[in-house]
Amino acid sequence: MTRNKTLWLAVGGVLLVVLLAVLPLLAIEIPGVLPGPTYTPGTLQLIAYAMLIAALALSYRMMFGLAGLLSFGHALFFAAGAYGLGMTLDAFGPAEWPSELIFLGSIVVTLAAGFVLAATVGALALRVTGISFAMVTLAFAQAGSVLIRRNPGGATGGDEGLALDIEHVPGALVGVLNTRNLYWVALGVLVFVYLVVLWVEQSRAGHVAAATRENELRVRVLGLRPYNVKLLIFIVASVLAAVAGMGYLLLQSGAAPRVATADFTLTLLVIVVLGGVGYRWGAIVGGIVYTLLDQRLTALAGSEFIAGLPAVLRVPLSEPLFILGTLFILVVLFLPGGIAGIPQRIRSGRASHPAESEEVADA
Repeated sequence: MTRNKTLWLAVGGVLLVVLLAVLPLLAIEIPGVLPGPTYTPGTLQLIAYAMLIAALALSYRMMFGLAGLLSFGHALFFAAGAYGLGMTLDAFGPAEWPSELIFLGSIVVTLAAGFVLAATVGALALRVTGISFAMVTLAFAQAGSVLIRRNPGGATGGDEGLALDIEHVPGALVGVLNTRNLYWVALGVLVFVYLVVLWVEQSRAGHVAAATRENELRVRVLGLRPYNVKLLIFIVASVLAAVAGMGYLLLQSGAAPRVATADFTLTLLVIVVLGGVGYRWGAIVGGIVYTLLDQRLTALAGSEFIAGLPAVLRVPLSEPLFILGTLFILVVLFLPGGIAGIPQRIRSGRASHPAESEEVADA
């Protein structure tokens, strides 16, 4: 039964990816959710951005949900991917090499730099546990944010952000007319991150990380070294965040300092909890739902309908963060398993009332 269920889930996942892949070729409209038909550049960019945030949240969920590592600095590695790729492309300047070769070389250099950064931060932060670990990662994130905002050499663009140097970027990934290609890149990033997370969680290291989260002392008694496993999970999650960051740079044609702040990491934590910490696909659902809500609520906050309400309603409803915060509180109170846990709660409710289920079946 379990094997059949796994097979059906795999088939369903493949069909979903195929549907997302052909979405730019369709004319699907969802009023109030999407700004236009699915083939338009604005809608494709919004969905692509949502998928990149989902990929980032998925990498954070592996660190937090699998290994139990509450990090307040995960955004640092997302920013490292975005700013790293942008700065590496800028560093080449005019060159005789093909732009595709420079682009691929810049990706490799950025990934290597992200790996070194993750290994350094992880090796130091994992010397402590609990809230101390969270504070150390927060300190690194704050330091990275300060360097980005107040870079003395101007390599990061400071508060203005870093614009993408399109000279060494393949033409198929530049411009509004190529938004469809950027959408497929974002989809590829999401699928890649999911497959890596799935592989890690089902590996021996993933099982040891889960056991360490539950009882680290017992793992030590068995002769295993939790530090090494947690460091591995930390590095893999951070490098995956850097991959999502590179996709963000290409999609947005630049990087903003906001992506390096601790507030952005807290947003990831909200996304993971909203989707469901105990479910791998919960981070994906949470990332997409949160991004769409954030975008649409901003439009709703500035609408004439909200402007015409009494002040006691207009003031809070004109702030998208107030609505998102209220939604988060409601999910925590009434849906402890997050959005992804709703089907399980429904099944559990039916199982706890067998007589009631039989009456419904007889009817």
